[in-house]
Amino acid sequence: MHVPDGFFNAATSVSAGVVAAAGVAVCLRGARRELDDRTAPMAGLVAAFIFAVQMLNFPVAAGTSGHLLGGALAAILVGPYTGVLCMAVVLLVQGVFFADGGLTALGVNITIMGIVTVLVGWGVFRLVTGLARGKVVIAAFLAALISVPASALVFTLLFWIGGTAPIEIGAVAAAMGGVHLLIGLGEALITAATVGAVLAVRPDLVYGARGLARPLVLRGAEGESTTVGEPEPVAATRSLKPFLLGGVGVTLVLAGLVSFFASSSPDGLEAVAENEGFIERSSDHLFGGWALADYGDVGGIPVGVAGIIGVGLVLLIAGAVAYAARRRNEIKV
Repeated sequence: MHVPDGFFNAATSVSAGVVAAAGVAVCLRGARRELDDRTAPMAGLVAAFIFAVQMLNFPVAAGTSGHLLGGALAAILVGPYTGVLCMAVVLLVQGVFFADGGLTALGVNITIMGIVTVLVGWGVFRLVTGLARGKVVIAAFLAALISVPASALVFTLLFWIGGTAPIEIGAVAAAMGGVHLLIGLGEALITAATVGAVLAVRPDLVYGARGLARPLVLRGAEGESTTVGEPEPVAATRSLKPFLLGGVGVTLVLAGLVSFFASSSPDGLEAVAENEGFIERSSDHLFGGWALADYGDVGGIPVGVAGIIGVGLVLLIAGAVAYAARRRNEIKV
Protein backbone atom coordinates (compact mmCIF):
# COMPACT_ATOMS: atom_id res chain seq x y z
CA MET A 1 0.00 0.00 0.00
CA HIS A 2 2.91 2.34 -0.66
CA VAL A 3 1.43 5.68 -1.71
CA PRO A 4 3.28 7.26 -4.68
CA ASP A 5 4.03 10.92 -5.27
CA GLY A 6 1.16 12.91 -6.76
CA PHE A 7 -1.78 11.32 -4.96
CA PHE A 8 -2.05 14.06 -2.31
CA ASN A 9 -1.98 17.83 -2.45
CA ALA A 10 0.78 19.77 -0.75
CA ALA A 11 -1.25 20.69 2.33
CA THR A 12 -2.17 17.07 3.07
CA SER A 13 1.34 15.80 2.38
CA VAL A 14 2.84 18.38 4.72
CA SER A 15 0.21 17.75 7.40
CA ALA A 16 0.79 14.01 7.24
CA GLY A 17 4.52 14.66 7.41
CA VAL A 18 4.03 16.67 10.59
CA VAL A 19 1.91 13.89 12.10
CA ALA A 20 4.50 11.29 11.14
CA ALA A 21 7.39 13.35 12.51
CA ALA A 22 5.54 13.98 15.77
CA GLY A 23 4.64 10.31 16.04
CA VAL A 24 8.23 9.21 15.49
CA ALA A 25 9.45 11.76 18.05
CA VAL A 26 6.98 10.47 20.64
CA CYS A 27 8.01 6.89 19.86
CA LEU A 28 11.71 7.73 20.24
CA ARG A 29 10.95 8.77 23.81
CA GLY A 30 8.55 5.90 24.48
CA ALA A 31 10.88 3.29 23.04
CA ARG A 32 13.36 3.96 25.83
CA ARG A 33 11.01 2.08 28.15
CA GLU A 34 10.82 -0.88 25.78
CA LEU A 35 14.44 -1.21 24.69
CA ASP A 36 16.23 -3.62 27.00
CA ASP A 37 18.80 -6.38 26.57
CA ARG A 38 16.31 -8.41 24.54
CA THR A 39 14.25 -5.83 22.65
CA ALA A 40 17.13 -3.66 21.41
CA PRO A 41 18.90 -6.46 19.48
CA MET A 42 15.53 -7.60 18.12
CA ALA A 43 14.59 -4.20 16.68
CA GLY A 44 16.99 -4.35 13.72
CA LEU A 45 16.06 -7.96 12.96
CA VAL A 46 12.32 -7.26 13.09
CA ALA A 47 12.66 -4.25 10.76
CA ALA A 48 14.82 -6.22 8.30
CA PHE A 49 12.40 -9.17 8.40
CA ILE A 50 9.46 -6.88 7.63
CA PHE A 51 11.39 -5.33 4.73
CA ALA A 52 12.11 -8.79 3.32
CA VAL A 53 8.56 -10.11 3.68
CA GLN A 54 7.11 -6.93 2.15
CA MET A 55 8.92 -7.93 -1.04
CA LEU A 56 6.90 -11.16 -1.21
CA ASN A 57 3.67 -10.09 -2.87
CA PHE A 58 1.05 -12.83 -2.80
CA PRO A 59 -2.08 -13.08 -5.02
CA VAL A 60 -5.36 -12.17 -3.31
CA ALA A 61 -7.72 -11.86 -6.28
CA ALA A 62 -7.66 -11.98 -10.06
CA GLY A 63 -4.92 -9.60 -11.13
CA THR A 64 -4.34 -8.21 -7.63
CA SER A 65 -1.67 -8.97 -5.06
CA GLY A 66 -0.88 -7.95 -1.51
CA HIS A 67 2.05 -7.94 0.86
CA LEU A 68 2.70 -7.76 4.56
CA LEU A 69 2.45 -4.30 6.13
CA GLY A 70 4.00 -5.47 9.39
CA GLY A 71 2.84 -2.90 11.94
CA ALA A 72 1.02 -5.40 14.15
CA LEU A 73 3.92 -7.86 13.93
CA ALA A 74 6.45 -5.20 14.93
CA ALA A 75 4.36 -4.02 17.87
CA ILE A 76 3.89 -7.54 19.22
CA LEU A 77 7.55 -8.52 18.89
CA VAL A 78 9.30 -5.34 20.09
CA GLY A 79 6.59 -3.10 21.55
CA PRO A 80 4.40 -0.38 19.98
CA TYR A 81 6.84 2.52 20.31
CA THR A 82 9.77 0.56 18.93
CA GLY A 83 7.44 -0.95 16.33
CA VAL A 84 6.67 2.48 14.88
CA LEU A 85 10.40 3.22 14.68
CA CYS A 86 10.98 -0.08 12.84
CA MET A 87 8.23 0.72 10.35
CA ALA A 88 9.53 4.25 9.80
CA VAL A 89 13.01 2.91 8.98
CA VAL A 90 11.60 0.34 6.56
CA LEU A 91 9.49 2.94 4.75
CA LEU A 92 12.37 5.44 4.65
CA VAL A 93 14.75 2.91 3.09
CA GLN A 94 12.11 1.79 0.60
CA GLY A 95 11.27 5.35 -0.41
CA VAL A 96 14.83 6.67 -0.73
CA PHE A 97 16.76 3.68 -2.09
CA PHE A 98 14.11 1.62 -3.91
CA ALA A 99 11.64 4.29 -5.11
CA ASP A 100 8.89 2.32 -3.39
CA GLY A 101 6.54 4.97 -2.02
CA GLY A 102 6.82 8.64 -2.92
CA LEU A 103 9.16 11.04 -1.15
CA THR A 104 6.42 13.66 -0.79
CA ALA A 105 4.14 10.87 0.42
CA LEU A 106 6.60 9.58 3.03
CA GLY A 107 4.63 11.22 5.82
CA VAL A 108 1.42 9.65 4.52
CA ASN A 109 3.05 6.22 4.29
CA ILE A 110 4.53 6.39 7.79
CA THR A 111 1.17 7.55 9.14
CA ILE A 112 -1.03 4.90 7.52
CA MET A 113 1.40 1.97 7.25
CA GLY A 114 3.38 2.63 10.41
CA ILE A 115 1.44 4.54 13.04
CA VAL A 116 -2.09 3.35 12.19
CA THR A 117 -1.20 -0.33 11.79
CA VAL A 118 0.82 -0.31 15.03
CA LEU A 119 -1.84 1.50 17.05
CA VAL A 120 -4.72 -0.62 15.76
CA GLY A 121 -2.74 -3.86 15.87
CA TRP A 122 -1.42 -3.27 19.37
CA GLY A 123 -4.85 -2.17 20.61
CA VAL A 124 -6.55 -5.29 19.27
CA PHE A 125 -3.75 -7.51 20.58
CA ARG A 126 -4.01 -6.09 24.11
CA LEU A 127 -7.79 -6.32 24.05
CA VAL A 128 -7.79 -9.98 23.01
CA THR A 129 -5.03 -11.02 25.41
CA GLY A 130 -6.85 -9.16 28.17
CA LEU A 131 -10.04 -11.11 27.49
CA ALA A 132 -8.31 -14.43 26.81
CA ARG A 133 -5.02 -14.46 28.68
CA GLY A 134 -2.39 -16.58 27.02
CA LYS A 135 -4.04 -16.64 23.57
CA VAL A 136 -1.11 -14.81 22.06
CA VAL A 137 -1.14 -16.37 18.59
CA ILE A 138 -4.89 -15.87 18.19
CA ALA A 139 -4.52 -12.28 19.36
CA ALA A 140 -1.69 -11.74 16.86
CA PHE A 141 -3.85 -13.13 14.05
CA LEU A 142 -6.77 -10.82 14.85
CA ALA A 143 -4.51 -7.80 15.40
CA ALA A 144 -2.91 -8.18 11.98
CA LEU A 145 -6.22 -8.97 10.27
CA ILE A 146 -7.89 -5.79 11.52
CA SER A 147 -4.89 -3.47 11.15
CA VAL A 148 -4.69 -3.78 7.36
CA PRO A 149 -8.23 -2.70 6.35
CA ALA A 150 -8.04 -0.03 9.09
CA SER A 151 -4.97 1.39 7.36
CA ALA A 152 -6.71 1.22 3.97
CA LEU A 153 -9.74 3.10 5.27
CA VAL A 154 -7.54 5.82 6.78
CA PHE A 155 -5.90 6.22 3.38
CA THR A 156 -9.35 6.56 1.80
CA LEU A 157 -10.35 9.23 4.31
CA LEU A 158 -7.15 11.19 3.71
CA PHE A 159 -7.57 10.92 -0.05
CA TRP A 160 -11.14 12.15 0.22
CA ILE A 161 -9.89 15.15 2.21
CA GLY A 162 -6.74 16.02 0.29
CA GLY A 163 -6.40 13.78 -2.73
CA THR A 164 -5.57 15.23 -6.13
CA ALA A 165 -8.53 13.52 -7.81
CA PRO A 166 -12.23 13.58 -6.93
CA ILE A 167 -13.50 10.23 -5.68
CA GLU A 168 -16.75 8.69 -4.58
CA ILE A 169 -15.83 8.04 -0.96
CA GLY A 170 -18.27 5.16 -0.53
CA ALA A 171 -17.12 3.28 -3.62
CA VAL A 172 -13.41 3.73 -2.89
CA ALA A 173 -13.86 2.83 0.77
CA ALA A 174 -15.68 -0.37 -0.20
CA ALA A 175 -13.03 -1.26 -2.78
CA MET A 176 -10.09 -0.47 -0.49
CA GLY A 177 -11.67 -2.16 2.51
CA GLY A 178 -12.64 -5.27 0.54
CA VAL A 179 -9.30 -5.97 -1.12
CA HIS A 180 -7.34 -5.10 2.01
CA LEU A 181 -9.47 -7.42 4.09
CA LEU A 182 -8.21 -10.20 1.82
CA ILE A 183 -4.68 -8.89 2.17
CA GLY A 184 -5.28 -8.76 5.92
CA LEU A 185 -5.94 -12.50 5.93
CA GLY A 186 -2.50 -13.09 4.43
CA GLU A 187 -0.99 -10.63 6.88
CA ALA A 188 -2.75 -12.39 9.76
CA LEU A 189 -1.40 -15.80 8.73
CA ILE A 190 2.16 -14.48 8.36
CA THR A 191 1.98 -12.61 11.67
CA ALA A 192 0.49 -15.51 13.61
CA ALA A 193 3.01 -17.96 12.15
CA THR A 194 5.95 -15.68 12.93
CA VAL A 195 4.81 -14.89 16.47
CA GLY A 196 4.03 -18.56 17.10
CA ALA A 197 7.47 -19.63 15.88
CA VAL A 198 9.31 -17.12 18.09
CA LEU A 199 7.02 -17.97 20.99
CA ALA A 200 7.86 -21.66 20.70
CA VAL A 201 11.62 -21.07 20.66
CA ARG A 202 12.18 -17.91 22.70
CA PRO A 203 8.96 -16.68 24.38
CA ASP A 204 10.94 -13.98 26.19
CA LEU A 205 11.60 -12.30 22.83
CA VAL A 206 7.91 -11.65 22.14
CA TYR A 207 7.41 -8.30 23.87
CA GLY A 208 3.62 -8.52 23.86
CA ALA A 209 3.66 -11.97 25.44
CA ARG A 210 5.85 -11.21 28.43
CA GLY A 211 3.97 -12.42 31.45
CA LEU A 212 1.26 -13.94 29.26
CA ALA A 213 2.82 -16.79 27.27
CA ARG A 214 3.13 -20.29 28.59
CA PRO A 215 5.44 -22.98 27.15
CA LEU A 216 3.77 -25.14 24.53
CA VAL A 217 3.09 -28.66 25.82
CA LEU A 218 2.82 -31.50 23.30
CA ARG A 219 1.02 -34.61 24.59
CA GLY A 220 1.64 -38.01 23.03
CA ALA A 221 -0.64 -41.00 22.64
CA GLU A 222 0.82 -42.67 25.72
CA GLY A 223 0.12 -39.66 27.88
CA GLU A 224 3.69 -38.40 27.93
CA SER A 225 4.20 -34.67 27.47
CA THR A 226 6.98 -32.62 25.96
CA THR A 227 7.48 -28.94 26.69
CA VAL A 228 8.41 -26.76 23.71
CA GLY A 229 9.92 -23.43 24.72
CA GLU A 230 11.19 -22.47 28.13
CA PRO A 231 9.69 -20.39 30.90
CA GLU A 232 10.59 -16.73 30.40
CA PRO A 233 13.03 -16.35 33.33
CA VAL A 234 15.03 -19.33 32.10
CA ALA A 235 14.97 -18.39 28.41
CA ALA A 236 15.94 -14.80 29.17
CA THR A 237 19.34 -15.93 30.46
CA ARG A 238 20.26 -17.64 27.20
CA SER A 239 22.45 -16.00 24.58
CA LEU A 240 20.64 -14.13 21.84
CA LYS A 241 23.32 -14.76 19.22
CA PRO A 242 22.02 -18.10 17.87
CA PHE A 243 18.49 -16.74 17.52
CA LEU A 244 19.61 -13.49 15.91
CA LEU A 245 21.95 -15.24 13.48
CA GLY A 246 19.21 -17.70 12.57
CA GLY A 247 16.74 -14.85 12.11
CA VAL A 248 19.12 -12.95 9.86
CA GLY A 249 19.71 -16.11 7.84
CA VAL A 250 15.96 -16.66 7.30
CA THR A 251 15.53 -12.99 6.38
CA LEU A 252 18.31 -13.15 3.79
CA VAL A 253 16.81 -16.29 2.24
CA LEU A 254 13.42 -14.58 1.95
CA ALA A 255 14.87 -11.43 0.39
CA GLY A 256 17.58 -13.12 -1.66
CA LEU A 257 15.77 -16.21 -2.98
CA VAL A 258 12.04 -16.30 -2.27
CA SER A 259 11.60 -12.77 -3.64
CA PHE A 260 12.12 -14.14 -7.16
CA PHE A 261 8.76 -15.92 -6.85
CA ALA A 262 6.73 -12.93 -5.64
CA SER A 263 3.57 -12.03 -7.55
CA SER A 264 4.02 -9.29 -10.15
CA SER A 265 0.34 -8.27 -10.09
CA PRO A 266 -0.55 -4.74 -8.89
CA ASP A 267 -1.00 -4.46 -5.14
CA GLY A 268 -4.29 -3.53 -3.51
CA LEU A 269 -3.89 0.26 -3.68
CA GLU A 270 -2.61 0.23 -7.26
CA ALA A 271 -5.45 -2.03 -8.39
CA VAL A 272 -8.11 0.15 -6.74
CA ALA A 273 -6.51 3.31 -8.18
CA GLU A 274 -6.65 1.78 -11.65
CA ASN A 275 -10.26 0.66 -11.28
CA GLU A 276 -11.44 3.94 -9.75
CA GLY A 277 -9.57 6.10 -12.25
CA PHE A 278 -7.05 8.01 -10.17
CA ILE A 279 -3.88 6.03 -10.92
CA GLU A 280 -2.87 8.68 -13.49
CA ARG A 281 -2.48 11.16 -10.63
CA SER A 282 0.74 9.42 -9.57
CA SER A 283 3.96 11.13 -10.63
CA ASP A 284 7.49 9.93 -11.29
CA HIS A 285 9.69 9.29 -8.28
CA LEU A 286 12.61 11.70 -7.84
CA PHE A 287 14.97 8.75 -7.43
CA GLY A 288 13.22 6.55 -9.98
CA GLY A 289 16.36 6.32 -12.08
CA TRP A 290 18.57 4.93 -9.33
CA ALA A 291 20.02 1.47 -9.86
CA LEU A 292 18.05 -0.01 -6.95
CA ALA A 293 14.73 1.58 -7.99
CA ASP A 294 11.88 -0.91 -8.27
CA TYR A 295 14.08 -3.36 -6.36
CA GLY A 296 16.82 -3.46 -8.96
CA ASP A 297 14.66 -3.59 -12.07
CA VAL A 298 15.74 -0.12 -13.23
CA GLY A 299 19.44 -0.85 -12.87
CA GLY A 300 19.26 -4.44 -14.05
CA ILE A 301 20.14 -5.75 -10.59
CA PRO A 302 18.56 -9.12 -9.71
CA VAL A 303 15.74 -8.65 -7.23
CA GLY A 304 17.42 -11.01 -4.79
CA VAL A 305 20.61 -8.95 -4.75
CA ALA A 306 18.60 -5.76 -4.26
CA GLY A 307 16.71 -7.45 -1.46
CA ILE A 308 19.90 -8.45 0.34
CA ILE A 309 21.21 -4.88 0.05
CA GLY A 310 17.94 -3.60 1.46
CA VAL A 311 18.02 -6.05 4.36
CA GLY A 312 21.52 -4.88 5.22
CA LEU A 313 20.54 -1.20 5.11
CA VAL A 314 17.43 -1.69 7.26
CA LEU A 315 19.28 -3.90 9.73
CA LEU A 316 22.01 -1.32 10.23
CA ILE A 317 19.76 1.75 10.41
CA ALA A 318 17.07 0.24 12.63
CA GLY A 319 19.69 -1.32 14.90
CA ALA A 320 21.51 2.01 15.19
CA VAL A 321 18.28 3.87 16.03
CA ALA A 322 17.35 1.31 18.68
CA TYR A 323 20.74 1.33 20.34
CA ALA A 324 20.96 5.14 20.19
CA ALA A 325 17.57 5.47 21.89
CA ARG A 326 18.52 2.90 24.49
CA ARG A 327 21.91 4.50 25.10
CA ARG A 328 20.29 7.89 25.60
CA ASN A 329 17.99 6.38 28.18
CA GLU A 330 20.92 4.78 30.03
CA ILE A 331 22.78 8.10 30.09
CA LYS A 332 19.67 9.90 31.31
CA VAL A 333 19.18 7.37 34.09
